[in-house]
Amino acid sequence: MRLFDYMAPQSLDEAAQILSRTVGAVRAIAGGTDLVDQVRQGRREPSIVMDVKRIPELTKLDWEPGVGLHIGAATSCASVYEDSEVRERYPAIVESSMLIGAIQIQNRAALGGNVCNAAPSGDTIPSLLIYETKAIILGPNGLREVPLNGFFVGPGKTILADDEILVELLVPPPPPQSHSNYLRFIPRDEMDIAVVGVGSLVALSSSGTCSAVRIALASVGPTPVRAAEAEGVMVDRIPSTALLADTSERAVLAAHPINDVRGTAEFRRELVKVLTRRTLTHCLQSLGVPL
Repeated sequence: MRLFDYMAPQSLDEAAQILSRTVGAVRAIAGGTDLVDQVRQGRREPSIVMDVKRIPELTKLDWEPGVGLHIGAATSCASVYEDSEVRERYPAIVESSMLIGAIQIQNRAALGGNVCNAAPSGDTIPSLLIYETKAIILGPNGLREVPLNGFFVGPGKTILADDEILVELLVPPPPPQSHSNYLRFIPRDEMDIAVVGVGSLVALSSSGTCSAVRIALASVGPTPVRAAEAEGVMVDRIPSTALLADTSERAVLAAHPINDVRGTAEFRRELVKVLTRRTLTHCLQSLGVPL
């Protein structure tokens, strides 16, 4: 393990100063459930480990009407899924946050850390993608905003430069008359890595057609991905079991899985179909649509 400096800024201005004058990588630490192990194994070699838990903007969890949900990057998974506004408006985020390790880990692990770890199997990422979340990033030149769908560039890799950190996840308000759901398949009953994960959101119009459909997949490629072609199948159409079957088949087109010790590519494609159909069915039934 290479030696590094430890710093604990108490404001965004102080953090920005650290980022602007550092040579080498700055790694933010909140829960540390991923970073500590990665540094010990030599997989990450930061020049500075910056403790961000003392920065108010990184630990906030606020609902702002008309704007959405502000999730500070250092906010724990437990804080997210226990929040009444999150539970009312963002069911898939609640469901996925409750899958990050055991309850002890959930009280420590940060939602932003799960995002920045950028594992293709990250459980919270599909749920954030279906709400079209934005990432607020701090660097030497101040704050910038990017769609979360463009945040990931490969396994364990994001667009974050060595002198940048994630400050906040901004989740827009859910569409009217909508519901969401996240499901994954794992070999064990709990505390395992998703072989495939699927998050879905469906919104209905006053006429009963689907006004919005969003589907995001995990563990089927180098990054989590939206199944855009499948989403378009259902828009402006009346939900039916046949339509769900067609949509689930189309979702596979967004998947580019590999064979590994947890499953074959063929098995993962079949799981995409099954989990897509189940999550969409759950959303529609929760909205009162008989199927």
